[in-house]
Amino acid sequence: MNPSNWLYWSLWPKQDWKNKMMRIWNPKIVSCFLFLLWAATYGQLNTEKEAQIDSLFQVWNKPNHPGGAIAIMQGDKVVYSKAYGLASMEYLVPNSTGTLFNVASVSKQFSALGIVLLQEQGKLSVDDTIDKYIDGLAPFGSKITIRQMMHHTSGLRSLHALFALAGWRNDDSRTNADLDRIMALQTELNFEPGSEYLYCNTGYMFLANIIEKVTHKSFMDFMKEDIFIPLGMHETYVEDRYDRIVPNNATSYYTQRNGFIRAVEYWGYVGSGNMHTTTADLLKYLKNYYDPQPGWENIFRTMQTLDPLNDGSYLEYAFGVNVDKLYGKKRITHGGSIGGFRSNVAVFPEEKTSIAIITNFSSSGPGGKSNDIAGILFGKPAPFKKLKVAKISKSIMESYAGDYWDDDTYEEQQVTINGDTLFLGQSKTAFIPIAEGKFEALDSQNGTKLEFHENEFDYIPGSNRSLHFKKFKEEPLTGANAEEYVGAYYSPEIHTSYSIFYREGKLYAFHIRFGELTLTQKFKDLLQGEYPLSTLKFKRENGKITGVWISDGRVRNLWFVKTE
Repeated sequence: MNPSNWLYWSLWPKQDWKNKMMRIWNPKIVSCFLFLLWAATYGQLNTEKEAQIDSLFQVWNKPNHPGGAIAIMQGDKVVYSKAYGLASMEYLVPNSTGTLFNVASVSKQFSALGIVLLQEQGKLSVDDTIDKYIDGLAPFGSKITIRQMMHHTSGLRSLHALFALAGWRNDDSRTNADLDRIMALQTELNFEPGSEYLYCNTGYMFLANIIEKVTHKSFMDFMKEDIFIPLGMHETYVEDRYDRIVPNNATSYYTQRNGFIRAVEYWGYVGSGNMHTTTADLLKYLKNYYDPQPGWENIFRTMQTLDPLNDGSYLEYAFGVNVDKLYGKKRITHGGSIGGFRSNVAVFPEEKTSIAIITNFSSSGPGGKSNDIAGILFGKPAPFKKLKVAKISKSIMESYAGDYWDDDTYEEQQVTINGDTLFLGQSKTAFIPIAEGKFEALDSQNGTKLEFHENEFDYIPGSNRSLHFKKFKEEPLTGANAEEYVGAYYSPEIHTSYSIFYREGKLYAFHIRFGELTLTQKFKDLLQGEYPLSTLKFKRENGKITGVWISDGRVRNLWFVKTE
């Protein structure tokens, strides 16, 4: 008898009916059915807008080319859901709207969501200090809160740069246990907690530790049972192994000049990344930022909490998400990158619009394409501000040109001048003078300002603290001062040594796993090197070098003592 026939149901014994219904009423099946029913009732974009969005991704449909999946929701309607390119180039399997992708750092907001949920349940506070939950850390001279880790203002050194300096290569597996061991050796922070924003994967991996300690569940089980299933994300999971086989996952690829190569995500850590999901599941989640499920209202409000830095500077990073404006509209957004996977999600809560782009090749640029989609949906404003240009003499304008250095962050900026426009950095960002010594970014989406003093300038971003740059001239390396740097240097914080030697007029650092790394002198006692040795700042006592602080982006001033 056909179960769709009403007579079939009416003839069932009452208890048998209940038992069969319980077997049929599988939450995952029902959720998928409801989503398909819901998706089938799309509101549709008009033909022109749909064609404009299609045009952004047509290049992904070239023969033997990876791609991705894109979905857009407005209100409670999916208005666009398409897939492009190949999920597997080896087997010519196309991507589909149901293909799973590793969304990398888009995962961070889900770890933050777990913490906020536990706070809502009274099991912890985001203002608790992390030493309450994580054993074995040095006192650091300052207390670090969970809130600061979620805002990336903790000052903790970030794992990838730390592992790289310790000799780990990109194809080495790394796990939360590896992080715990190396963080137990750290005695210093990058900066005073709360004083600065610096993106840090370590803090989000520590969130996983905290969740496990509070809930007595594995992080993977907690996320599935307490986050994904309640939010209807039945295809989503956290992966703590890079070599596990799970059906329907895309393979990722690095873009090369002559095509693509296979990317392997050797990282088996959780908390800061390694969540696998679909665009459909992401849309269900993102909708909560403007139409939260019952009981989740306060949690999604808290997720958008913005706190200033210690000096009052504005910060756009909330709890695992950036909260900013695009084209004058409030946006909640985050991107991700791991192996060849790239991802971006964006919610415009006042427009009740969500965009999810997940891809499997490294040059896909989902963040820029998300901005382009928003421009198609809402209309782009003028690309440049209408600034009143101050009249500055040619000689004064040209006096600003040169190379500048920030000694706190080890960042370098080059200033060039063309007429009444100042260009900053390798990206040649354009700035217009609004008064003598004061400049504002010309791009309508860029709130950065520059203030020049004699041979110095302050970089004042729209978000994060200001940076102070001083003009400098490079000092060429000579044989005499090169010999002073020669020796062996050891870091007890990563149990690693580098040897510096001078040969045929060039200075090198040697590590057993990296080989010879070329070093150049920026100015006396400050060298720059090949990855992972970004900046080396030497310490002298009584005129003799006793050690060096080595920095690599998200690790600053890791101390190496000179041993010979």
